[in-house]
Amino acid sequence: MNADRCLLPHARRFLTPALALAFACAPAGVARAPSVSAGSLARADSILADAAAREEIPGAVLVVTQHGRIVHERAFGHAQLYDYGMKRLAAPRAMQTSTVFDLASVTKVMATTYAIMLLVDRGIVDVDAPAHRYLPELRGTPLEPITVRHLLTHSSGLMQWQPLYYHASRPAQTYQVIRSLPLAWDVGSERRYSDLGFMLLGYLVERVTGDSLGNFLAEALYGPLGLKTTGFLPRARGLSGFAATSHGNPYERRMVHDTAFGYDYDGDPDAWNGWREYTLVGEVNDGNAWYAHGGVAGHAGLFSTGRELATLLNVLLAGGVHEGRRMLSRDVIETFLLQGDFGHALGWQVPDDAPPGSFAHSGFTGTYVMGVPREELGIVLLVNRQNLGVDGRGFYPDMDVRRRVIEVLVPGR
Repeated sequence: MNADRCLLPHARRFLTPALALAFACAPAGVARAPSVSAGSLARADSILADAAAREEIPGAVLVVTQHGRIVHERAFGHAQLYDYGMKRLAAPRAMQTSTVFDLASVTKVMATTYAIMLLVDRGIVDVDAPAHRYLPELRGTPLEPITVRHLLTHSSGLMQWQPLYYHASRPAQTYQVIRSLPLAWDVGSERRYSDLGFMLLGYLVERVTGDSLGNFLAEALYGPLGLKTTGFLPRARGLSGFAATSHGNPYERRMVHDTAFGYDYDGDPDAWNGWREYTLVGEVNDGNAWYAHGGVAGHAGLFSTGRELATLLNVLLAGGVHEGRRMLSRDVIETFLLQGDFGHALGWQVPDDAPPGSFAHSGFTGTYVMGVPREELGIVLLVNRQNLGVDGRGFYPDMDVRRRVIEVLVPGR
């Protein structure tokens, strides 16, 4: 354990008990044994292997870390079983631990929230400042009262989702559309998960850095950590070996066309018809990320592997230090991981039934990351559930398999 992680007694009083345990010091030179038992790992493997064999899921990758090192890493099932039209491949591609996944909304924490953390650490962004300090076009609009904190905690009052690609094909146009939309709730009144809010955070990062979200993170975080696959637009970066996701965008198409599906779009559903008609492999599933942002957005678009996501989790669990190099201050990490209003941390979700101080986030494609500071435990579970297609009701397979895996891996639940 790096000495830079040790907190002096006067500093520990500012941390919650759970985070204080995460940042506590072990005796020099003493390796801490993992508390996740071999039996628990075997049960998790059994759950995933059985689910893949039954085709409840196409495949999965599980990576478990504790005290800064990988204690378990395994792949299950297939990276692709079906092609467009639900044609089963004659030779399905096997899942590998190195398979690259479309992270969907895990982008919100492993890209956008991390970027905001870096900017806060550098004194460039204040989470309690109005967002219009950094995006002055928000002045004089209904969005003017929104702070950066509101965006991070999904309490901005912004609509949760809209098919912005019906009205825009580039980020600048999309930003203009978002600014023109009315608020759906009063600012700061309640938590309503909003993709639009994280799109604004992505624009904010680009505005204050003068660079794209992907380039800023590559230079400030992913590169220094030695990450090779994590980033946006993976095909353009020469990557291969992807987990296949959806066959076009059937779910989003129904969100627009079927008013009984639970989503509210007042426009003409036939006004746009640019839907993809092929299986997505190495191309972001999310429509607003792909059609309206060219694959790089604050809410979705990031790709990575299980092992590299585990590295990003471990930076937070290690108090901001990676291999002796400080990436983030402890103060910033504490600020972002503390549960605040509406049971949400900054960017991160707070699991209801996990040990205090735990943080997590899921992605629509089937991805999930979780940190348990009390145990210095990191869990990455990546499932390519969309490759099985939608069921008769128009839904993708549920993620009960994730609940069962977390139940056996997280102690003290």
